[in-house]
Amino acid sequence: MLKHSLLALLLATATFMSHAEQADEKTAYIVDNLYTFMHSGSSKNYRIIGSVDAGTKLTLTSSEENGFFKVIDDKEREGWVEAKFISQTAGIHQQYRTLSSEMTSMQEQLRQAQIELPQLQEQNQTLTDQNNVLSEQIIKLKSTLEAERTQKQQAGAKEKRQLLTYGGAIAFIGLFLGIILTIVLSRRKRYDGWA
Repeated sequence: MLKHSLLALLLATATFMSHAEQADEKTAYIVDNLYTFMHSGSSKNYRIIGSVDAGTKLTLTSSEENGFFKVIDDKEREGWVEAKFISQTAGIHQQYRTLSSEMTSMQEQLRQAQIELPQLQEQNQTLTDQNNVLSEQIIKLKSTLEAERTQKQQAGAKEKRQLLTYGGAIAFIGLFLGIILTIVLSRRKRYDGWA
């Protein structure tokens, strides 16, 4: 039962992969579950060069002729194979090998990621700690900056008050001196006139 389920899953995956990948027009495969003979010409009457196993990748070198294709197989042999045994999509065995190699690659990437994960978590923790320290420093610097700004505003206000006070005192002294000088000068004029 497990074999049948696995085979059904493999067929579904193979069908999906065959639709997903676009095959090169000159690439073909021997259909699954058989082997066929390669002939020296475009019919069964020609001499048999050898057999080609199921799932073998072929390169088509001519168009169909008398129900045969001229091909070059994976052993670099050139010959003719019946068209009914050739498919444009990879067979289940070929797709299985491709998927197996992809799965092996994915498993290796997963192992590598599992090795790197603790390091990345440690780096993340370090960066989080640094971020917290920097955030605290920023808060302290902001409060220091705000305190300095407030102190500067207070110093500016104090300086303005002092300037106003000094200006007022100078104005008062000037006014007082002016009044005294006016009185003194006006008395002198009065006395000068009577004498």
